[in-house]
Amino acid sequence: MSAVNITKDLLHRQIRDKRALGFQRCYHVTDPFIKRLGLESELQGHTGCVNCLEWNEKGDLLASGSDDQHAIIWEPFKHRKLTSMHTGHAANIFSVKFLPHSGDRILVTGAADTKVHVHDITAKETIHIFSDHTNRVKRIATAPMWPNTFWSAAEDGTVRQYDLRESSKRSEVLIDLTEFCGQLVEAKCLAVNPQDNNYMAVGANGPFVRLYDIRMIHNYRKSVGQSSSSSSSAAVHTFSDRQKPIPDGAGQYYVAGHLPVKLPDYNNRLRVLVATYVTFSPDGTELLVNMGGEQVYLFDLKFKQKPYTYLLPQSHHHQSSTDVQNGKTANGVSNGIHLPASHVRLAQGNIPSSCGELPPHLERIKQQANDAFSQQQWTQAIQLYSLGIHQASSNPMLYGNRAAAYMKRKWDGDHYDALRDCLKALTLNPGHLKAHFRLARCLFELKYVGEALECLDHFREKFPEQVHSSACDALDKDIKAALSSKNSESGEDKKSNSFIRFHSFNRKEFIPEDEMVLREQSFDYKHRYCGHCNTTTDIKEANFFGSKGQYIVSGSDDGSLFIWEKETTNLVKILQGDDSIVNCLQPHPSYCYLATSGIDPVVRLWNPRPECSSSSVPEPEGGGRVVEDMEGAAQANQRRMNADPLDVMLLNMGYRITRGSGGSEGSDDEDNSEAQVQCRPS
Repeated sequence: MSAVNITKDLLHRQIRDKRALGFQRCYHVTDPFIKRLGLESELQGHTGCVNCLEWNEKGDLLASGSDDQHAIIWEPFKHRKLTSMHTGHAANIFSVKFLPHSGDRILVTGAADTKVHVHDITAKETIHIFSDHTNRVKRIATAPMWPNTFWSAAEDGTVRQYDLRESSKRSEVLIDLTEFCGQLVEAKCLAVNPQDNNYMAVGANGPFVRLYDIRMIHNYRKSVGQSSSSSSSAAVHTFSDRQKPIPDGAGQYYVAGHLPVKLPDYNNRLRVLVATYVTFSPDGTELLVNMGGEQVYLFDLKFKQKPYTYLLPQSHHHQSSTDVQNGKTANGVSNGIHLPASHVRLAQGNIPSSCGELPPHLERIKQQANDAFSQQQWTQAIQLYSLGIHQASSNPMLYGNRAAAYMKRKWDGDHYDALRDCLKALTLNPGHLKAHFRLARCLFELKYVGEALECLDHFREKFPEQVHSSACDALDKDIKAALSSKNSESGEDKKSNSFIRFHSFNRKEFIPEDEMVLREQSFDYKHRYCGHCNTTTDIKEANFFGSKGQYIVSGSDDGSLFIWEKETTNLVKILQGDDSIVNCLQPHPSYCYLATSGIDPVVRLWNPRPECSSSSVPEPEGGGRVVEDMEGAAQANQRRMNADPLDVMLLNMGYRITRGSGGSEGSDDEDNSEAQVQCRPS
């Protein structure tokens, strides 16, 4: 951000006071503020875990809900409790929302007792009770465009819509996920696009996140109701077996491309994938998802990318195990991954990269990344390569080197990110030897054995001098061993792991064709954020921080809150936010101010701490809560996410668990030996 632009806005602010709020919101979260972010205050008042937080639109009030069944309204800048009331719920409160345009008088709560309550907080009374859900209510959503309307997501698999103008005091089902995924599906979270309130995102158990056009659903149901009433006395929302729950085009799915393939492995390890939180960027063009059991993902809603894993349609499920293992499918696309011909069948002759040499400052960053790689500091290397890519997005060597670092680190999703980087490098430079070979290795590691063999064959054809290299021979041996092992298996239930079947995450045997199509048409993520752990609670949030969403924040099972740069995906700060688990993080709408909560019965407020002054005793940076060893904390969390319950207990007790990591392949500039990664409790 240039000083000239800031100065210009400062002058405008002096001239036009009405621009003051715009200026404040534009510059309220900056790099220096993030570096100085620390604990300001702890708000005491609850007697149980604080499960939800919500700022009002002005940002002068903060609402919290707790296991103690109370809702508290705070005046955060005065560090004091304004109002406390028992909500009438009989179990834990999971969501609180101010109703828009109600003068901050109406608060909506959802709880584990399956009920949704509407409160007049001025009068401290509950004015509406809705009992239509049949399982725990996890999230409430509101929309400025509809001040009398709100929605709830519950573990009965439904999203319900409420209109306080209706006299019936009942809700209607807007989306019923059980019609797509069976009776065991659970809706966990939802959010309405702040720029276009017609769009709603819904998260549930399983890797898919759903985006719905509310308008289309209402119009469709209205037309169905009219046609039904003209032909019979059926109720408006009664659908026959031939009528779809939602119209074509009203739903769009998003998924991290590797997760449908990993799902069987996760199920075998009793690892649950569930979207614990969804939210839109301030401009409404991006969707952020905290995926329980995995990482935090950012989806671009404007520039959509199909997953590099091609999800096979149901019609391919009749193929023999041998055909699948040999990479043969009915339509010629093998083993479920779609690799454009330009990525694999490289043109004859090396094609030089279209980009020039890196400028000196980026060359230094690349060399620092190479040095970190040679020292087997994989995460540091990835962050430096990412910084370079952010500034030079057309340099194939940076993508190829980052892919190598991902492949060495081997965290969840790293091989898929490496595959994406290899394909990007080959797009920029089809003659990139190492990117082509790494692509084959990534395919093998992702269980696409047939594709890995095909890619390796093309590599050997393209680079005959590499045919007898040790790396090439090793991969060829691994692939043939895997194919031989799979060919020796018998029975339909022992098909190749690389054959994607949309078996349900909720153990339901049949998935409707409409759901199959929506999953196959899913879009992939833009960015992935790693380092936190999200396996213990299903209310863990992730949010944009800053008027333009410049940063991403998330809680963690290790009691920390994590802050990443959005565009580089680099981890920039970790703060200890709870003695046990941080679940909730709600940024202030216009200040560099963050409210967090978790298992502790307190609400914590964070803001930039004063700069050190030589004339006074300096305050510890971050209020003494900064986690200095960020890489160690991230490694420990990655180990925690993949640990069995005994390992998690040992980690929490302070034991160190070591696992081998490494390999023989280096970056484009370095050769590296094997490393031992030590996961330390943060």
